[in-house]
Amino acid sequence: MYPDPKTHKILVGRGAATNPSNRFERVQVSFDPLDEYFEPVDLKTETLYFHDKSRSLITYNDSPDIGLSASVNPYRGCAHGCAYCYARPTHEYLGFSAGLDFESRIMVKLDAPQLLRNELARRRWKPQIVMFSGVTDIYQPAERQFELTRRCLEVFLDFRNPVSLITKNYLVTRDIDLLRELAAWDCVSVALSITTLDEKLRRLMEPRTSAPGRRLKAVEMLASAGIPVGVMTAPVIPGLTDHEIPGLVQAAADAGAGWVGFNIVHLPYGVKDLFLDWLERHYPERKNKVVGRIKALRGGRLNDPRFGYRMTGEGIFAEQIAQLHKAACKQAGLPRPGRKLTTEHFRVPGRAVQAGLFE
Repeated sequence: MYPDPKTHKILVGRGAATNPSNRFERVQVSFDPLDEYFEPVDLKTETLYFHDKSRSLITYNDSPDIGLSASVNPYRGCAHGCAYCYARPTHEYLGFSAGLDFESRIMVKLDAPQLLRNELARRRWKPQIVMFSGVTDIYQPAERQFELTRRCLEVFLDFRNPVSLITKNYLVTRDIDLLRELAAWDCVSVALSITTLDEKLRRLMEPRTSAPGRRLKAVEMLASAGIPVGVMTAPVIPGLTDHEIPGLVQAAADAGAGWVGFNIVHLPYGVKDLFLDWLERHYPERKNKVVGRIKALRGGRLNDPRFGYRMTGEGIFAEQIAQLHKAACKQAGLPRPGRKLTTEHFRVPGRAVQAGLFE
């Protein structure tokens, strides 16, 4: 574990300030700042990329909270560095920490486009909507360099397999040409995740994401291009961002969003301590209120992993958030009519050519 952040500098552009011990590791190392042999550690902010040699790309889940069973993610870890990110503990399976490692040690699946092509071409593949990605952000800074998300979109377009994207990054507008073609086959929907309209809060809580105004601009551009687009006010953080729901919903509607959804912050495993540390460093005066509200809708805990509750919570505060969101959507005239994604246009490019030759 790195030294106590209260006695060392706060890293600019990082959501976490420490590298907590991996929960799977039995041996842990800590430093005593009073030890005569102790030398201050200069926490490196450099982001490093490693080749992820996964042999498959499409993953499956049976969670009723998500709705889609198949998902694709070309990156593990996320340099966006969101302090509350529920995906942080997934880095521990790779031997990393859920803290700074998660946002500065990024695994890159260089073979992702070809793996996706191979899997969609298999006869056992059942055409279905694929979530892209629902874990770490597909348009995080690494995408500017590796362009794996764009190349995967080209594969989805070749097969005309429907895909649902979610991101916090304006970079999604780079791929409007591909998204427009997918939309012509009713094969794409895009969601921009917007947690807050407060730029100061955004810089502290989601340090390397696009500014709220840029995300709303992305919504506007996608909608103008005829691409189905919505907004997720996610996650709602009780006591910190819940009061913004009406403004967020109206801003999304004004930008052209066809729908607005939400979920409530959940803090699995080590994310709890990381988020509490973040609150203490940046909003100590609000910490008790935020923690109290989260516990009130999580059965007295900071996290409730039960299906049906982990995204929405329960109790009076959860109900208030849900009703506030519902009323805001009604006031904004949402959801708007839209076309559903379909698999009826699915094809396997090479196989279609061969079939035509034999005919």
